[in-house]
Amino acid sequence: MPSVDPSVPTAIPVSAGGACPTGLTADTDSEPTEPASEHEPGRGSVSGVEGEPDFDAGAAEDADGTEDADGSEDADGTEDTMDLRLPDELLALIAEVETEPSGSRRTADQGSAVSLAPPTATPRADLRMPYDDLLDGVAEWGPAATPGGLFHLVPVRMERDLPLISRWMNDPAAAEFWELSGPASVTEDHVRDQLAGNGRSVPCVGVLDGTPMSYWEIYRADLDPLARHYAARPHDTGVHLLVGAVADRGRGLGSTLLRAVADLVLARRPSCARVIAEPDIRNTPSVAAFLTAGFRFSAEVDLPDKRAALMVRDRSLRHLL
Repeated sequence: MPSVDPSVPTAIPVSAGGACPTGLTADTDSEPTEPASEHEPGRGSVSGVEGEPDFDAGAAEDADGTEDADGSEDADGTEDTMDLRLPDELLALIAEVETEPSGSRRTADQGSAVSLAPPTATPRADLRMPYDDLLDGVAEWGPAATPGGLFHLVPVRMERDLPLISRWMNDPAAAEFWELSGPASVTEDHVRDQLAGNGRSVPCVGVLDGTPMSYWEIYRADLDPLARHYAARPHDTGVHLLVGAVADRGRGLGSTLLRAVADLVLARRPSCARVIAEPDIRNTPSVAAFLTAGFRFSAEVDLPDKRAALMVRDRSLRHLL
C-alpha cells in the first residue's frame, strides 16, 4: 500500500484501502414474608395503593344498580351511555386548519400552503438513504479550520480531477510508495476501484484555501480487507493521504491535515470510535507525522504488500493527544 517517501517527510500516504445484573442475596437474618398475592397493590391491581381494596373493573356497578359503561341497561330500563367531549384546546386547534380544494392545507399562522403529496406505491426520494456512501456523507462534512488555512474534502469527479491526481502520482516521491506512476489510465483504474466500492470508500481532493493540494481516500476500515489483519471494530474509518504539491511538503502540513481530517471523521461520524492508518513501517517520517497528528502506534501488521505500522486515533483520546 502506498506510503510516504522517507526522503520527503510530509508526503504522507495514509493507510491502505471504531452479567447479569448484580444478584441480590436474601438476608438470612430477616423474617420470611408471605408471597405476594396475585393482586397485591403495585402488582397488577388497579389502585396500586397500599391499604386500599383492589378494584375489579369488570364487576363494578353504579350505585343505582347499573353496570359501568359497557352498553348494559339501568335498573329503570334505560341505556347507560357516556358523554364524550373533545377538549376545548383540541377543538380550537382543529378549527385553525382549513382544508383547501386543491389538496393543500393552510393553518392560521401560516402564510403559504403546505403541499400534501398523494399516496404513492414507490418510495419518495426524501425517504431514501440520505447519503450515497457508508461514511455519513463525506461530501457534506464541510470545511475544517486549520493553522494552515481552511481545508475542505471534495469528492473526486473523474473528468475534473484525474489529470491533477495522475500528475501527483507521477512525482518520484509519491510513485515510490503509491506505485501508480505511468499513463493517466493507471491512476484512473485505481480511483475507479475506490468509486466501485458501493460507498465503502470515498476518494477526495483536499482543497486548502481554495487550492487543490492533496489526494485522500476515506474508507470503512471495518469493511476493507485490512480488517482481516487487525482487531477491527464496527465503523472503524481509515484514511490515505498524498500531499501532492511539492511546495506543500517538508513543512509539517501533512500532520496538520491528518489531525484535521481525523477530527472531522470523529465529529461527523458519531458511530465511529477510531480512525485507522497503516503506513509502511520503514517510512519513519510518515509514522512520525501520524504521531504528531494525535495517532498512537498500535502494532505492526503484515499486509500483502508491506509490513505496516497500525496507527490509531481514538475518540476517547482526541483531546489528550
